[in-house]
Amino acid sequence: MTITITAFAASPDRGRGMARDMRVRWALEEAGQPYTVQALSFAEMKEPEHLARQPFGQIPTYQEGDLTLFETGAIVLHIAERFPGLLPEDAKGRARAIAWMFSAAGTIEPVIADREVVAYLETGKDWQAERRQMVDDRVRGRMRFLSGRLGDGDWLEGEFTAGDLMVVDALRRLSHSGILNEFPNLAAYVARAEARPAFKRAFAAQLAAFEASQIG
Repeated sequence: MTITITAFAASPDRGRGMARDMRVRWALEEAGQPYTVQALSFAEMKEPEHLARQPFGQIPTYQEGDLTLFETGAIVLHIAERFPGLLPEDAKGRARAIAWMFSAAGTIEPVIADREVVAYLETGKDWQAERRQMVDDRVRGRMRFLSGRLGDGDWLEGEFTAGDLMVVDALRRLSHSGILNEFPNLAAYVARAEARPAFKRAFAAQLAAFEASQIG
């Protein structure tokens, strides 16, 4: 059955691989699964057809036969369980990898996203600088714990898993902040993941989609 995902017709990130469909594309590339993309405008994302797939009018969604999923964590988990290559074969290793997926979505990414709220939506507020410092302190706190857990390892659980994919995709949102460079092992961890052929294919596909939207 053909896998179809939805993505921005013209991504706000200008093809830098920060839109949420990136992690779904990456997971499918790691699993070696072909897929098609339905590009949606912001207006189309709020229409009934898409709201039936994604009740909050966001992207991405995942469709395969009569299965429709939303939320990237759920989609990546489904891909990892459906196809080999993203979860360890032993039950305990799989459970640990899935725990890191939940950690990425519930512990790591929210504080990073809060930093983006301060930067882009609270510009000009007289309390912006103070709140930015508070948020950055929380981000650094998360990074210290994560850095300590990774140590000098290549990946969080010995081999690359869907947990690393989700964690790295969240960390990439710090790429222009300077914070990640304060933790050399995490900066190297992200670079190592970005060097994976599957990541490069996913990034190139998202960039090509954005460039095509500008020509159109």
